[in-house]
Amino acid sequence: MTKIAFIGAGNMNGAIIGGMVKNGVDPKSIIVTNPSPEKREALSAKYGILNTADNLEAVAFADTVILGVKPHLIVEVCKNITANVNIDNKCFVSVAAGCLLKTIQAALHENTAVIRTMPNTPAQVGLGMTGIFANEFVTDEQKVAVEKVIACTGEFIWLESEAGIDDVTCVSGSGPAYFFLFMEAMEQHAKTLGFTAEQSRLLVQQTAFGAASMVVDNPEVEIGQLRTNVTSKGGTTQAALLQFTDGGLPELVATAMTAAHTRAKELAKN
Repeated sequence: MTKIAFIGAGNMNGAIIGGMVKNGVDPKSIIVTNPSPEKREALSAKYGILNTADNLEAVAFADTVILGVKPHLIVEVCKNITANVNIDNKCFVSVAAGCLLKTIQAALHENTAVIRTMPNTPAQVGLGMTGIFANEFVTDEQKVAVEKVIACTGEFIWLESEAGIDDVTCVSGSGPAYFFLFMEAMEQHAKTLGFTAEQSRLLVQQTAFGAASMVVDNPEVEIGQLRTNVTSKGGTTQAALLQFTDGGLPELVATAMTAAHTRAKELAKN
């Protein structure tokens, strides 16, 4: 594992750091920066990693730099790094939504190795899904190093084009919220049936977890077939599913994902 610098101590960087340390990465090969000491020192104390308030110190230390700052700050951060640190042979990885490779490259050097990623929040529990796209200056060795980092948070796929980042955004990037909304609606109705808040939560979360686990454990079975397997003709499940289909749920899901996709493109343009 190469030396890794995390610029920013937000939730996503914290999730990646936690996953790396739990997977046996030497904490002393990791450094995190943040303007305020509270967040970076908390991560340092929890995982035994290095920390500093100085981005330049962190970048000089590392082979791979994870840019975990707000999208509107990336250009400023990168320009400051370029003006003060030799970044030859370093790889920069962005976890920020909507910040294009050309924007990051322009703020660094045009031939700098830059990778864009689109992770999601389940990375915080080691069950994330990340889409990755690299520019032409990223070496095979750098790709392997980044794969090892991302794998500590869950699964990943390499994308054939940068446009694929927007596609991933509307599927897995925003996807957890889709499931949370559905689970929330189920939980609310369970309460109207007389279940306590704790019982309603348990009924819904265990059902969702079990259903997701069945998908994972049966990769050879289509998801639609898993649905069919638990839907008896004339039964309770079919009665419920008819309400979903008659109400246009598949079309609504497609419309919602299209809206997320469109918004991702708008953010990139802005």
